[in-house]
Amino acid sequence: MDLKKIQKMMEKHGVPGRDLYDLPTSEKRFPDKCQYRIEISGVERPSTLEAVIDEMDKRDVPVHRLISMVMGATLLSDKEMEQFAKLAHDAKLEVNVTPGPRTLWDLGGQIRTPEGAISGIRFRGSDNLSYVIADIMRAIDLGFRGFLVVDEGLLWLLAQMRKAGDIPKDVVFKVSIFAGHANPAGAKVLEMLGANTFNPVADLTLPMLAAIRKAVDIPVDVHVYLFDSFGGFNRFWETPEIARVTAPCYFKIEPGPSVSAMYKPWTSPESLAFSAREKVKNAETIIQLVDKNYPEAKPSKVGARDLAIPKPK
Repeated sequence: MDLKKIQKMMEKHGVPGRDLYDLPTSEKRFPDKCQYRIEISGVERPSTLEAVIDEMDKRDVPVHRLISMVMGATLLSDKEMEQFAKLAHDAKLEVNVTPGPRTLWDLGGQIRTPEGAISGIRFRGSDNLSYVIADIMRAIDLGFRGFLVVDEGLLWLLAQMRKAGDIPKDVVFKVSIFAGHANPAGAKVLEMLGANTFNPVADLTLPMLAAIRKAVDIPVDVHVYLFDSFGGFNRFWETPEIARVTAPCYFKIEPGPSVSAMYKPWTSPESLAFSAREKVKNAETIIQLVDKNYPEAKPSKVGARDLAIPKPK
């Protein structure tokens, strides 16, 4: 089959027929007209958040979004959650809560086998869907407005609930890197299902990212410092070009050995706080690199109006 014909067929449906090797400059922006923002993952406890805020103030560095409670929001008490929401609200930081119930909490064995793991992280049955939705509703009641989602079926259901008014209209859903999306067609599916922002797999080239940006309007969250178990690479020096071709984008900072090693209830608060401060320092380096090498790109100010900042009661 003629590849050029196939590529033209793809383009009829809003999917670039090839990766964009000419690296066109994205004209898309956040609502505040800025090109990029900073996302820090692994802000697990109120004490971790206090370290982030303190380091932001010391370095005068903007951070916009936190991926939090990766160990599972179920493992934090209501009092801890309320304290977290109040701190983030006062600091004007978006928080994407990671719900507790997940595939690895389930009794199912397939995901624990080498080949079964390839099938992806999905919720087994309606009971498990109800558990994770209940944890999300608990967090909403405590004031949170952003959530990390892995399962596309769950994403669709949550978006339908938001549309029906069962979930507040200002709640946002971010699709995790663990959903494994890596191309413009997958990005379009997530956008259609109700994702407000998504994290593709981390090893995409600039032409691949440019093709995704052409296909969708939602922000693309790009890992620029990745934990070792997923490759462990550092893309700081690419951030000026990533900002140029992928805007609007989040630069996601998540170094460490592995998710399973970093995000456990028994990980010491001191270790989490040290790591959080280092991530803010990484954000400072990234902003300096972009400013020097692509000064046209501007980061949003802290507390941009469209951020899903908690609303504590």
